[in-house]
Amino acid sequence: MPQTKKFIIDFDSTFTQVEALDILGEISLENDPEKESKLQAIKDITDKGMEGSVTFRDSLIQRLEILNASKNQIIDLINALKLKVSKSFERNKEFLQENAEDIFIISNGFKDFIIPIVGDYGIKEENVFANEFVYDDAGNIIDFNRENPLSLNNGKAETIKRINLDGDIYVIGDGYTDYEIKASGLANKFYAFTENVSRPKVTSQADHIAPSLDEILYINKLNTKFSYPKSRIKVLLLENVHQIGVELLKEEGYDVEVISSAMSEEELCEKIKNVSIIGIRSKTNITKKVLENANRLIAIGAFCIGTNQIDLETCQEKGIAVFNAPFSNTRSVVEMAIAEIIFLMRNFTDKTVLMHQGKWDKSASGSFEVRGKKLGIVGYGNIGAQLSVLAENMGMNVFYYDVIERLALGNATKLNSLGELLSTCDMISLHVDGRKSNKNLIDKKMISKMKKGAILVNLSRGHVVEIPALKEAILSGHLAGCAVDVFPEEPKNNSEPFVSELIGLPNTILTPHIGGSTLEAQENIARFVPGKIMEYVNTGNTYNSVNFPNIQLPFLNDAHRLIHIHMNEPGVLAKINQVLANYEINIVGQYLKTNEKIGYVITDIDKAYSPDAIDALKSIPGTIRFRTLY
Repeated sequence: MPQTKKFIIDFDSTFTQVEALDILGEISLENDPEKESKLQAIKDITDKGMEGSVTFRDSLIQRLEILNASKNQIIDLINALKLKVSKSFERNKEFLQENAEDIFIISNGFKDFIIPIVGDYGIKEENVFANEFVYDDAGNIIDFNRENPLSLNNGKAETIKRINLDGDIYVIGDGYTDYEIKASGLANKFYAFTENVSRPKVTSQADHIAPSLDEILYINKLNTKFSYPKSRIKVLLLENVHQIGVELLKEEGYDVEVISSAMSEEELCEKIKNVSIIGIRSKTNITKKVLENANRLIAIGAFCIGTNQIDLETCQEKGIAVFNAPFSNTRSVVEMAIAEIIFLMRNFTDKTVLMHQGKWDKSASGSFEVRGKKLGIVGYGNIGAQLSVLAENMGMNVFYYDVIERLALGNATKLNSLGELLSTCDMISLHVDGRKSNKNLIDKKMISKMKKGAILVNLSRGHVVEIPALKEAILSGHLAGCAVDVFPEEPKNNSEPFVSELIGLPNTILTPHIGGSTLEAQENIARFVPGKIMEYVNTGNTYNSVNFPNIQLPFLNDAHRLIHIHMNEPGVLAKINQVLANYEINIVGQYLKTNEKIGYVITDIDKAYSPDAIDALKSIPGTIRFRTLY
């Protein structure tokens, strides 16, 4: 970093995610019966002080009176704050350490807890300017050093005058007292830091609104651990993605926008233009037309099992990695299948409706145990296989059919054709994927092969079953009942009406695509999918990608990582290595994997390299996308 640039950094809600005195209040008021009201009072006073609506000294006096804290509790506070350092400061710890001479902490907080925190990041004690507690002989905090200019209004500006810094001064902070430094003519720029809190009165005065430290380093062309600030990676999440997933992506530093419903193709074509990552569930279709408008898209997260709603081939051609959650909701779907099989075999649904109408229909007619019955599973993947195990434990005889050779679990029996399975079993449960060839897999002809009085459960995809044929089979009595969770056409959101020919049929369970909609499943998905996307963005790891060659990579140490995605053509790897040789770049590690469409090459190189080499790598014929990681 040039010696003429000095960074003045605030501590509370900037270097750390929180206001330290708020956390001290949690500690010192732990056993106080008025804890909640006092904590709220502290927070309100803090906010007023940060916005400039009360004088800082008044806010400090009021907060310390409420806190009633001691020196021993400062130790607990330090331990708590070490876990609350802002994520972008953690990411750029190396930058802070390397440039410690020119980094200053000027805070209205207190040295007692600030120095131990920032010291871990290489910041020198003599570069920390803050208030100081005054203790009595018993170690209780009774006051603060009232001679310290930082205990006064406009104290930060006065402190900078006293230490007489030379060169350009950049201020990073979240409060009005940070802006005052610029207003006093003592700083070149004021960056309103909004990673943890955004105060309108402060951001309105800023030279630049900075959602992270990455952003500040990037726009100043300073060395940073990351080749591109995460705050500039725009994430769009649709269809009520679980809040855990939203928070994980926000914590990573991304700019996250959440929309509760699905979007039409036209809407998405416009919305996706500046999006780097999109997260969807089952109702949003990522079509070729949408992808043609996705100028910055690098990854898609399907917060579900299926990916048939995504044009995977076009994603490959554009170098867009797709990740899903193949296992996260398996148990939820299986439990629902078991429940529906039992309900249909006992005709519970119709009997429940009659009871709500005041009608008592006590009868065993058409009611059967599942024990000893033959369950046929169509599709023996993750869900089908687990259903097989649970069903067998309940005494069912399990048969299955799959186009792929799969190992039978327990005593399950594989049958050689779909027709044989349908004609053999009393209960059929569908668990196939959404490929186009599975459209109307269970059509009128296949339904006619099913045993008279059998039941059908579809928790897979809406287009797998021919709905008019199913309706006819139920009304004719050929099938005793059905349960359907997925439909060829579904409402985009809860306000749209549901329309289906199956409405009102006897012994028919209809559910609104909720097979995986349990809190456990949604939380699992919300953790899994963002984790895979962040690994891909940060390291290039494609393990568990649906459409990319799967590479599980080691951590990147003391090197740059070059990610080259290209059409799977002969000689590309040789051309990559020839470029590196021409520019005398040493390779410290290289990983290659291909599928039928694309090649994925990861090359770790020494840190020294020419920008011309990067241009040459991007120019290799067949290149789809190129990224550099630090």
